[in-house]
Amino acid sequence: MSYKVILWDIDGTILDFKAAEKVAIRVGFARLGLGVITDMMIEDYSRINAKWWKYLEKGEYTKPEILVGRFKEFFSKYGIDESKAEEFNKNYQIDLGDTIAFFDDAPNIIKAIKIPQYGATNGTKIAQSKKIKEAGLDKLLEAVFISDEVGYEKPTIEYFNHVFKAIEDKYGPINRSDIVIIGDSLTSDIQGGNNAGIATIWYNKEHQVNTTNLRIDYEIDDLHQLFDILEIE
Repeated sequence: MSYKVILWDIDGTILDFKAAEKVAIRVGFARLGLGVITDMMIEDYSRINAKWWKYLEKGEYTKPEILVGRFKEFFSKYGIDESKAEEFNKNYQIDLGDTIAFFDDAPNIIKAIKIPQYGATNGTKIAQSKKIKEAGLDKLLEAVFISDEVGYEKPTIEYFNHVFKAIEDKYGPINRSDIVIIGDSLTSDIQGGNNAGIATIWYNKEHQVNTTNLRIDYEIDDLHQLFDILEIE
C-alpha cells in the first residue's frame, strides 16, 4: 500500500525504551543511595510504569501525577522512602536520554523511506527532547510531536488533529487514508490511529495476543517488513 505520510511512535518502536529504562533506574538508585536494585525489581517497575501510563491514556490522572505516582507505588512496594519519588523522577527524565538503542536498524530503515515521516510520542519534553537529539531523530524525521508540547496525549483525537494541522500547513490537504501510524502500543498508537481514522501498523515484536477489537491494518515483528507494506524496493 502506498502512503504519503508516516507517523512513528518513538519509545518501543524506533528506540528500545527498556534498555534506557534499566540504565536510568540503576543510575537513579545509585545517585540517591537507595540500595541495590535487581533485574526483577526493574521488571516489576516496568509493569507498574506501563499501568500508570495507561491511566494517562484514559484521562484518569494528569501527567505530573503519573510521573511521580509510578515511583511512589514502586518505592512503597519495596520499602523505599516515597518522599524521594519526585526527586528521583526529575533526574530519571534526564537520565533516560543517556542510553540510545535502536530496534531493527531503524535509522537506515527511516532513511530508505522517501516520504514525509514524523515522530508521535507521549513522553515528557525533558526526556524526549534529549533522546531525540542524541539519537539523531531530529535530523531523520521532519518533526517530532511531543505530547507535552502539543497539550494532548495519544490516543486522543485532539493530539492527532494537532499533528494533522501541522502537516497540512506544510504540505496542504492530505486525506486520512494516505497517513499511517507505526507503533507498539495498542492503547496509545493503534487506538489513536483508530480514533483519527488513519491506517495502523502494529509493531508486535514480543508477539502479544491482541484481545481488543481495534482495527489493525498490518502486524509486523520486524521493521524491515515495512518495505513490503510500503512497497519500497
